[in-house]
Amino acid sequence: MSERLKGFRVAILATDLFEESELLEPRKALDEAGATTVLIAPHPGEIQAVKHDKPTVKVKVDQTLADADPDKFDALLLPGGEKNADSLRKEPLAQDFARRIDQTRRPVAFICHGGWLLVSARLVKGRHLTSYQTIQEDFRNAGAFWKDNEVVLDGNWVSSRQPSDIPRFNQEMLSLFMDCLARSRKIA
Repeated sequence: MSERLKGFRVAILATDLFEESELLEPRKALDEAGATTVLIAPHPGEIQAVKHDKPTVKVKVDQTLADADPDKFDALLLPGGEKNADSLRKEPLAQDFARRIDQTRRPVAFICHGGWLLVSARLVKGRHLTSYQTIQEDFRNAGAFWKDNEVVLDGNWVSSRQPSDIPRFNQEMLSLFMDCLARSRKIA
């Protein structure tokens, strides 16, 4: 295990019916880089993963959204899964959490439908990003510049389209998070 992200805390916001690979693979990459990942959901217990809408594994929730303090985290990861993202975007606490992370320019990484929360939180206007292609109009209508690229970087954001993009997404996410950590250590 690497120590490149030692001391770096990443909040992962998700709920039932998240796309398994879009949470587990980035989380594994972060854990292997030495980051501390905390799975935050609207309810305690476990949340159900899916693979193309078919139930797979359940994953233990580390903290509820009501108990989570965005100021205790260095970055935010939003995995996809249409039903997961559609549920989270309606949660005022999730919207507030995302706003507080973004207002302080901490990194935000999202894949597939995960960015829907950022539309509902009114954070996407003027941002360059990507997502699953079927929701591109939601981003455009909210004022974002949507691109059909494997990965799009825009300041403190990194976004990706779908599970096949995960290797590149993980690489760019880790790079963004390491840059953020390096900057914070220079300031301290």
